[in-house]
Amino acid sequence: MHRFGLALAMASAVAIQTPPSSNFSGSWVFNPARSRNIGMMAELRDTVTIEQTASQITITDHSTMDGQTSTREVRLDLGGKPTTNAGPMGDQNETVARWQDGKLVVTWTADGAVAGTRVVRTETRSLSADGKTMTVESVRGNNPPIVMVFEKQ
Repeated sequence: MHRFGLALAMASAVAIQTPPSSNFSGSWVFNPARSRNIGMMAELRDTVTIEQTASQITITDHSTMDGQTSTREVRLDLGGKPTTNAGPMGDQNETVARWQDGKLVVTWTADGAVAGTRVVRTETRSLSADGKTMTVESVRGNNPPIVMVFEKQ
């Protein structure tokens, strides 16, 4: 039984390890010209600061649009434990992060506008091969993905 417990602990430690090519730490600036399906967000000025450890990622988003400045912090458990974070519109979401093929996939679940419904958005964060470009693809339902491209500073 002792060996089984040790093997399980080791497997858990391996499961939360960050893929070596997927360290998002640093300061990133949104590039609307390289992004897709962003609509009015083309006017957004956005700087994202990311701190990442093997078990957690903290994303601090400083943005300005139409003269309004806001700051939002998102904390994700990289071991797959659900956490609560404010969505882009300030609503509370349950977030679950997992690694898939070197990309960070986060499922955001919130109450829908109609009582008793839930809205699910999937956000996939990836890095370019040189680590200088971060792409965040966000999909809700069957809608076309919103693709935001950030450049490392």
